[in-house]
Amino acid sequence: MQQVKTSVLRAALAFALGAGVFQSAAAAESSRVDPLKPLMLTSDGRLAYIITTRHWAVYPGKDLKTECPKGTNDGPREQFEKQFPTNGAKRTLVDTQLMREGRQWFPSTEREPFEFKEVAGKVSYGMDLDGQVKPTDFVGPDGEKGIDNQLFRAIGCISSYRPPGGHWRTSETQTLRRYNYNRFVIEITGVDSLENDAQVTVKSYRSLDPLMTDASGESFTPGAPQEIDERWGAFAQSTWTGKIVNGVLITDPADLVMPTAMSFGTTANHELRGVRFKLTLTPESAKGFMAGYAGVDDFIRHLNVSSATAIQSYGQLSSPSLYRAMHRLADGYPDPKTGEMTAISSALEVEFTRVFLTRGSATTGENPQLSQVKSGTKK
Repeated sequence: MQQVKTSVLRAALAFALGAGVFQSAAAAESSRVDPLKPLMLTSDGRLAYIITTRHWAVYPGKDLKTECPKGTNDGPREQFEKQFPTNGAKRTLVDTQLMREGRQWFPSTEREPFEFKEVAGKVSYGMDLDGQVKPTDFVGPDGEKGIDNQLFRAIGCISSYRPPGGHWRTSETQTLRRYNYNRFVIEITGVDSLENDAQVTVKSYRSLDPLMTDASGESFTPGAPQEIDERWGAFAQSTWTGKIVNGVLITDPADLVMPTAMSFGTTANHELRGVRFKLTLTPESAKGFMAGYAGVDDFIRHLNVSSATAIQSYGQLSSPSLYRAMHRLADGYPDPKTGEMTAISSALEVEFTRVFLTRGSATTGENPQLSQVKSGTKK
């Protein structure tokens, strides 16, 4: 009987000790410092984000037939075969391949010699850039009217731009991450709340450091430092006024030169007019759209500099045909002499990861852990 009592007492004591250990562990867990806590809104009201994904916004629709009932467009190879069929006719290199290559670098707005298939769907990503609802406008996926994205109408039936795996679409993000030239950063200042703030300022910079990935190499670690390129990066600096509404950053328009190195590090930047941001913000990331007007001539020049005809053929992308389509659909910034529209409404799908900016030895948007490492107080 005594042995039974002793066993019961021991079991009760073990249970009490175990419960105490469990409670202590739970208390320790609840009081543990969250490693992301330094990424919350800083006391100086600054947040910086670096771009990690960027491609021209193409709404996929329910299926290809909805957006492109006639199918996708022909590329250089298909057009060449139609223009110069194998029928025994004698032709010279100058009159065939070199002629087409010249047309690529010196495109014209003459009548399109091939059938060009524009998007037939009514829904598009993007923003209302002109404050009007026009017959040519799209409706947003959420039902918003007046969406201006005529670039989507031009590129939406070109395989290279279509999601999920169009050649140019995937190249845009791959090269963005590969080349340090593409380090595009936005810094939001005057932030009192990430939920609602009536007035904030957004500035863009080009930075110098590689993107910091996690162990998988696929995702990006928030909180890394990025040094602003103060010597050669001034071209990428612009300023916007804006506000945060229900966790979404919305800005007024401003012009922007975006660093855009593509294949083999070619650096033909994108010059965009009247760019606006619409980004859902968290302490670690930002995701949404940058919408504005892309200059038609600049867009095609960037395409040709970044991608040779053979590469454009991978996704059935005919630069001369796209040039003519963009000129037909251009809807912004008329030429003061001719009245012809020189730019086309567009949108970029973008994702950003939180970073902390450094200027020389100074760090903006305080990160306690980073500051400790820099000062040598944290080993």
